[in-house]
Formats: sequence, structure tokens, C-alpha cells
Amino acid sequence: MMKQELVTQPEMKLIGITVRTSNAAEFNPETAKIGATVHKYLSEAIYNKIPSPTKPGTTLCVYTEYESNHDGDFTYFIGQEVKENTTPPKGFAAITVPAQKYAKFTTDAGVMPQVCINGWLEIWKMDSEKLGGKRQYLADFEVYDHRAQEPENTILDIYIGIK
Repeated sequence: MMKQELVTQPEMKLIGITVRTSNAAEFNPETAKIGATVHKYLSEAIYNKIPSPTKPGTTLCVYTEYESNHDGDFTYFIGQEVKENTTPPKGFAAITVPAQKYAKFTTDAGVMPQVCINGWLEIWKMDSEKLGGKRQYLADFEVYDHRAQEPENTILDIYIGIK
């Protein structure tokens, strides 16, 4: 069982890379795109090419631009929070995560990517009451910080935007 709390987060400006996908596509190895996007981010050290990061060493993975809900298409983003008015380099995306209320979940330590997948599977089973509010589908995100340095012993925070 994950630790859960309700929090309010301020707006964040982020720079990184994106891909359009869906949960259905991600559960099919032939159509999954998130793994390849994460691999590109790590193998090409894209995190070192992001200008003006506010929290170097902390990666955010954002699910945004939802077509409908968790069953529809969405944009997956991986990158870092940056200072206001930072211009993205060519080939990079800039997104704004809106200020909003979130259900924040902290996972137990586990092996990547399974710890992340298990967290989401648990969240998807929750109704609005257990979640702490109705999902907004504006932006949800995962935070990978110093607790995610060991892939076999990762702890991450998952933020679910709620009304």
C-alpha cells in the first residue's frame, strides 16, 4: 500500500521530450513508446542539455493533454523543471504543469519499471472517494529524485491532479 496525502502544487515550467501514446499502447510491447522515450532521455543524457534546471538530478514524467481519461490518448513528457522564461533548445518541448490540488502517492521501494507500473495499477482501481477527489486529467506526474538512483530499489512520488 502506498503512502497517500493531499497536496497543492504551484505551477511548474518544464523542458524535455514528449511522445503521444495511450495506456492500451503501453501494455503492448509492439506499440509501447514510453520505454523508448525514457531510454532516449537517459542514453543521450538529455537531462544535461536542459537549460536552467531548478532541481538538477530530479526528473519529472508528466502525463498531460489527455484526450479523455486514462483510457484515451495522452502526451507523455520526460524532463526537468526550469526557471521561468527559459527557452527550450531545438528539438525539445516546453510544458506548463498547472497549479492544482493533487493526491500524492509515495511508493514502497521496488524494481523499475515494475514499481511505477504497480503504483499506477493501484491508483486506477481507486474511485474518487479513495483518491481524495475527482481526477482532473490536466496533468499527472511522477517525480524521480535521489530515491530513484538505484533501479532495483526505487521510490517515487506519483501526483494525480484532482478537483
